[in-house]
Amino acid sequence: MVAPLGGIGAPHRPVLLEQTMQFLAPERGGLFIDCTVGLGGHTEAILESSNETRVFGIDLDNEALDYASRRLARFGNRFRPFQADFREISAIVEDAGGKQIRGVLADLGVSSLQIDSATRGFSFRFDAPLDMRMNPASETETASELLLQPEAEIARILFEYGEERRSRRIAKWIVESRERGEPIQTTKALADLVQRAVGYSKTRAIHPATRTFQALRIAVNRELAGLDQFIAAAIDLLQPDGRFSAISFHSLEDRIIKHELRRLSGYCQCPPRVPVCSCGARRAVELLTRRPVVPDDTEVEQNPRARSAKLRACRKLSLT
Repeated sequence: MVAPLGGIGAPHRPVLLEQTMQFLAPERGGLFIDCTVGLGGHTEAILESSNETRVFGIDLDNEALDYASRRLARFGNRFRPFQADFREISAIVEDAGGKQIRGVLADLGVSSLQIDSATRGFSFRFDAPLDMRMNPASETETASELLLQPEAEIARILFEYGEERRSRRIAKWIVESRERGEPIQTTKALADLVQRAVGYSKTRAIHPATRTFQALRIAVNRELAGLDQFIAAAIDLLQPDGRFSAISFHSLEDRIIKHELRRLSGYCQCPPRVPVCSCGARRAVELLTRRPVVPDDTEVEQNPRARSAKLRACRKLSLT
């Protein structure tokens, strides 16, 4: 048992674990890459499936990577941790001498370690500095610094990344608070402001600040930037019959994953009646999921955070 870390005892069961393992088929052995290793749950299942499996585990959050490394210490050098952005996958594999990649997994959700931290600013359940950086040691701007942007830019972020219908009203309140000499610097201050701005109803399924927090987290960590290029790079690294699986937690991510996998399966994404394909469609993979795989009622009941998860997977085709 790994010692508790950051308020977490036994790690949460990974989302869609059985389905993910079915698509990755790690019992074949070989090298797999877990691009967002988090607390190490998916990687643990990969390593347990066969003594012939190895995993490169990538994560931007050093605290999560340290936890996963201790959890997976029993596997010795079959697990190698890398603190990096998963979009650097090609450089990581080249520098580490990785060859014959059998599978790549990207679980794009925020880990329990981050959500349950009382100091990282990801959740309005705790009053903490409004940070939200996956790597707190980085010099990138925090969520509170992002809220110093002009009103129109804040509204755009909330609408585009959080799909928040009242983005303009919330942005207006944020700027007015700032102009009164009260910039939003904590999670509680932001959650309270959004609740006042849009109102609160007991019949609402989620807290009124949920979409705002999601939008800021995505913007701070540039979660959507380069996602399509990452997918193409990951699939290029796979050997024939290698598997790629991605788990997303909101519609923006899932839409990018869906379109890129369809493009790489040979489906042209160009507008109708365009005479020549310019989207770069190529038949590199076979789709293993025509529609996303979602958790069943039992899993959602056991882990409510899984309710929005969507899994898509594909298989690399032979070059011949």
